[in-house]
Amino acid sequence: MQIFKYDIVFQEVPHHISLAFYVCGCPLKCPGCHSTELWSEKNGYKLDIPLFNEIIDRYHDRITTVLFLGGEWRESELIEFLKTARERNLLTAFYTGAADASPALKSHLDFLKVGPWRRELGGLDSPSTNQIFYDLKNNRILNHLFQREHNKEIPHDPTHP
Repeated sequence: MQIFKYDIVFQEVPHHISLAFYVCGCPLKCPGCHSTELWSEKNGYKLDIPLFNEIIDRYHDRITTVLFLGGEWRESELIEFLKTARERNLLTAFYTGAADASPALKSHLDFLKVGPWRRELGGLDSPSTNQIFYDLKNNRILNHLFQREHNKEIPHDPTHP
């Protein structure tokens, strides 16, 4: 499996710090995609289980979740990475622009975001979005956690720097 990069992210899985892997080779090519570098499988570099474990070792004490952004086109490889993450006592999450994920893939996930990006509907932070973020273990939709009303900023108190 080719990845473009990996990063620590804070917003993609509410209440979790995630190690996100950006998978190359996306066949969906959604109009308005913010990650067109992921369309070509020639971009990035090969992720294998030894490298995956090495990266997890580097960040294990700082993360709670491993997140893959794409990769369902390499489902058997993706499932091996998800199994490895779970063996390392990490939660698993997956983002896809497709309408759903396969039952086989879902069986290895704690969280799942589905739905193509549609500019006129907005992302998960929009009340009109077509995208859905699921907590699969508790059978709940968590879109409300991305909405601004739920994440109002705490006013700054000028007496406390």
